[in-house]
Amino acid sequence: MTMKQGNRRVDKPIAVAVIGGGCGGMTAALELSHPKHAGRYAVTVYQIGWRLGGKGGSGRGPSGRIEEHGLHVWLGFYDNAFRMMRACYDELAADGPSPHGDWREAFVPQSVMGLFAPSEQRGWQKWVGHFPPRPGLPGDPQTLGETHSLTGYLVKAIRLLRALVLETDVIRSDGTTGAAKEPPGLWPPDPAILSDRDRLLRAARALLGRGVFTGSAAIAEALGILGTAIGLVPAPFDIAILQLADRVSSGLRSWLEANMLADDHHRHVWEVMDLVLAILVGSVRFGLLTNREGLDAIEQYECREWLRMNGASERSVQSPFVCGLYDLALAYEDGDRSKPRLAAGQALRGAMRMFFGYRGALYWRMRSGMGDVVFAPIHEVLRRRGVRFKFFHRLTNVGLPHGGEIQPGEQSHVASLTFDVQAETHEGQEYEPLVEVAGRPCWPSHPDWAQLKGGDRGHDLECHWDRHRVRTETLHVTQDFDFVVLAVSIGAIPDVCSEIVARDARWRRMTQAVKTVASQAFQVWLNRDLAALGWQKSAEIVSAFISPFDTWCDMAHVVPEEAWQTPPATSVYFCGVLPDPPDPPSPDDRTYPARQRQDVHDRAVAYLAHTVRHLWPNAYDPDGAFRWDLLADATENARMPAGSERFSTQYWRANVNPSDRYVLNVPGSSRHRISPLDNTYDNLAIAGDWTSCGFNEGCVEAAVMSGLLAAHALSGLPALETIDGYDHP
Repeated sequence: MTMKQGNRRVDKPIAVAVIGGGCGGMTAALELSHPKHAGRYAVTVYQIGWRLGGKGGSGRGPSGRIEEHGLHVWLGFYDNAFRMMRACYDELAADGPSPHGDWREAFVPQSVMGLFAPSEQRGWQKWVGHFPPRPGLPGDPQTLGETHSLTGYLVKAIRLLRALVLETDVIRSDGTTGAAKEPPGLWPPDPAILSDRDRLLRAARALLGRGVFTGSAAIAEALGILGTAIGLVPAPFDIAILQLADRVSSGLRSWLEANMLADDHHRHVWEVMDLVLAILVGSVRFGLLTNREGLDAIEQYECREWLRMNGASERSVQSPFVCGLYDLALAYEDGDRSKPRLAAGQALRGAMRMFFGYRGALYWRMRSGMGDVVFAPIHEVLRRRGVRFKFFHRLTNVGLPHGGEIQPGEQSHVASLTFDVQAETHEGQEYEPLVEVAGRPCWPSHPDWAQLKGGDRGHDLECHWDRHRVRTETLHVTQDFDFVVLAVSIGAIPDVCSEIVARDARWRRMTQAVKTVASQAFQVWLNRDLAALGWQKSAEIVSAFISPFDTWCDMAHVVPEEAWQTPPATSVYFCGVLPDPPDPPSPDDRTYPARQRQDVHDRAVAYLAHTVRHLWPNAYDPDGAFRWDLLADATENARMPAGSERFSTQYWRANVNPSDRYVLNVPGSSRHRISPLDNTYDNLAIAGDWTSCGFNEGCVEAAVMSGLLAAHALSGLPALETIDGYDHP
């Protein structure tokens, strides 16, 4: 993509305004300020409020406690994101020891994921998946054979499914356990069979001709043969593959019905196998192995609908396993759990990359807050490179030249940028945003008012409804900037890009089709660890629990990074979707965020008072009341509130700001996303997880990929083929 340079002097660095300090904007800033460009770009970041991070931002509150937007983890397939962070940590360490440490200390590998859901027979059942470490580390250079392909994922799915069958324990609330048995040497089949297509198909039919399978060995053999067939048979043999897939699917489901369906002990093993079979059959039936659109060819289908079409049982599509995936993706339109909405193509892409494309570990937790581990190092690297930061700049308008509606194929450009300046430092000094906690640079939960003129503490400078400003500032193209990277979230686009939305039908469709959802979260610091409270297993992420806080995680590992005089035993994070009110709030309704936050407070108190007993039975006294004295007070106040009032010392939030809302991928919406490479506005590139970036999902990896594409749009670098997963099936 080539962008016009207008009347800019060729001997002057190209001035780039990056609007927004989330992952997309920071990735673009890192790329454009990289030494490989030899100072060609002069980058200035404009950020609302006092901190970077966007939805990934975090802060430090009383006793240096970490306060997050919600539960943040990085998945093991986030190769672009990890490569970026590894480079940041290496750059900081190049001149000597860094207070940020090494990236391998900052990110902690985790290979266990859990579900906690009602048992069909009685009580509660916990499923624990142990995912074995895979070669390499996220961010390592891709090697031959590691490219992202649907065929490769389906073959890996077979292998991982076998591992689940053989290695997954199911633990019920009564304490009984069970696992599948290791097959007695029937896998793998004769290598000569696997290398010959005709013999492979004959072997598969012979296997199915045995009738009802007799054990896990036959299951492993049948799935392995199907996976090998998919990997070997070329496109002209799709009909043969479909017949094979249907036969294997039918045979396995018969075996599963006979051997597992009636046994709640094996419930999750049956459900996972049934789902994988549906994916295998559907991938062949819909021609996804050869379709140029890849998984985008089924984006118009809702995920559960598509699974049903390809043989998955209602039991499986409503299983805790699928519910957990929807919970982790916050995939409920309007925050309404009766409206699960997840596009089939991206759902499969995300699930297959998550489970079959990870390296090192399934997911990685951060040593402390995401602001500390990710955005503090990025800020320091950018400062060293000469990038300027304009905090307390709320974008209010992206101005276009005067004219009529933008027609398809017509080009325009950004003529001006208007900001509300929310605060100013004394005597024009540069704002220093970080504080030190436990020896590390961190973002505070509130601005440092002492650095600001007036010190007006009565305003929430991150709140969309609080329009406080000390002045207005307008930048003009060629005079103040040449190019713009617009990295605000999609929820803010109608507000800050009203001229573009009014004149450009594509942008109107995008803002209508790409949905967002509000979320809610709370954190508690406990004086007892979870084992003492009755939780029996490890500190994995647990999902598919009871709404409104269906996903939670024990975060005891972050407590040493805080600054308590008397450290608590653990910290636990809860999160979930937050339902939208029937009527949208008025733009002038400053009370709306406070009302929503109070609702989250009330739900959290009720959740602790009643629901958490299923997780932590020992957190309740003999009369069944929650032991509120378990909550540690970060202010270490001798006069702590009593009873449920003690929850006021904890942390909770309602993520209702347009820029805080989580981006969804509902069926049919991907085709309305606009790419960062789009050149309708020849000095504008967009960045964020709401763009068409090759991985259209609300996550760090999508935002980083989008930021890389935006940098390429402006500079030609990085090369598109170096963006892992961009050209994805």
